[in-house]
Amino acid sequence: MTSIHPGQRVAVLADAQNLYHSAQSLHSRNIDYSKLLSKAVQNRELTRAIAYVIRADSPEEESFFEALADIGFETKIKDIKTFQDGSKKADWDVGMSLDAVTLADHVDTVVLCTGDGDFSRLVSHLRHEGVRVEVMAFESSTAEELRDVADTFIDLGDRIETFLL
Repeated sequence: MTSIHPGQRVAVLADAQNLYHSAQSLHSRNIDYSKLLSKAVQNRELTRAIAYVIRADSPEEESFFEALADIGFETKIKDIKTFQDGSKKADWDVGMSLDAVTLADHVDTVVLCTGDGDFSRLVSHLRHEGVRVEVMAFESSTAEELRDVADTFIDLGDRIETFLL
């Protein structure tokens, strides 16, 4: 796969739910999305940055969504679903995958900001299509198969003072 170079077109897809839960469970802190985006782009040409978020009706979430937009992320919002048994579910796996496949013809690199192993098949597909795939997440909460299949893995845990608020 290609290495990093200044003219490279990059799409950044951030699984906000996955990043939030990892940062909270490991460090009791929140992600600095501005620094995350800056590191993901690394002086390349940003084609698109999308943050996939869940609306759970918490008081501070609208200001969080606005902050993401101010940083440069397009936000895709999904409402949390509550089932009759009281269980809740909301994830963006299919939406992120579809966006990544759609963007593959328009970028050289896709940066996935997630540790979810469900994306390992997507990464294999993108690489087969000639797209460089970088993964940014916390190593200790990232599926080994996702780390193994990516061209590059950046451990946010190696630089918590940079990537966490």
